[in-house]
Amino acid sequence: MFKDRLKELRDKAGISQYELANKLYVSRSAVAKWENGSGIPSDINLEAICKYFNVNEEWLLDRKDLKNYILKKSENNIYKLMLITL
Repeated sequence: MFKDRLKELRDKAGISQYELANKLYVSRSAVAKWENGSGIPSDINLEAICKYFNVNEEWLLDRKDLKNYILKKSENNIYKLMLITL
């Protein structure tokens, strides 16, 4: 899963969440959220992670991660649509 692969890459590089966050111009809490499975980075941040660690997105994000990400986005959009129609 993404969270495990990100942590593995960060550990192999010998950098902290804080250091990775600084290199990606995000908060340390964003990196923590990604590593504990509470979220997936935006496309721009995902690209930055891949570039920094020299890995491709397909390896970093597996099918299960992508399905969950799409499902969450669609649930969010349905919820927003429901609020608009009220």
